[in-house]
Amino acid sequence: MDGDHYFSASPVSAENLRRVRVRLAGRDLEVLTAGGVFSPDHVDSGTSVLLANTPPPPPGGHLLDLGCGWGPVALSLALEAPHATIWAVDVNERALDLTRRNAAALGLVNVNAVLPDGVPDDVSFRTIRSNPPIRVGKNELHGLLERWIPRLDERSDAWLVVQRNLGSDSLQRWLGATFDHGYSVHRAATGRGFRVIKVRRHGTPETGSIPLP
Repeated sequence: MDGDHYFSASPVSAENLRRVRVRLAGRDLEVLTAGGVFSPDHVDSGTSVLLANTPPPPPGGHLLDLGCGWGPVALSLALEAPHATIWAVDVNERALDLTRRNAAALGLVNVNAVLPDGVPDDVSFRTIRSNPPIRVGKNELHGLLERWIPRLDERSDAWLVVQRNLGSDSLQRWLGATFDHGYSVHRAATGRGFRVIKVRRHGTPETGSIPLP
């Protein structure tokens, strides 16, 4: 990719637009991809494991695809939950453009593909689905998750897929230590060398159940 990374803000490598046949939300579709984005030739293995091991999304509210790439997770959410508002977030402008174009081609008017700061501060999410950019480095990854996981609605879940040999178990331990009050963290599924980690935000305890000092 000529020095580009899929998490580059503005890839300088040739765009090389291409059309790819994929299967999302039980449908055979044609999508537009390009060079300079993550997994441009197919739905990558991690995303496939994520899509196969997460429940149907909530039918309404705000749903987040964190690190959307050309859009396989966001498009799947939009197809399965046409009355929800899908936020497809990435730092890669080319990826966001592809997600917008793919959503428009499929008639999915409920997809907002935006930079991280494009999500209004008052929006909270009924689910987060992510194949996070592990290769940005541990500090960047932790900062990313610390920013977005607290924006889960109460009694809502984040689902993350991470390759086992890229630190899924250590990330799960970090998540459990970081989100230790009001959350639970566990491994929900394994497959093809990947782990699916579920982070649940629980409801606020009833006032009467809080122990008095």
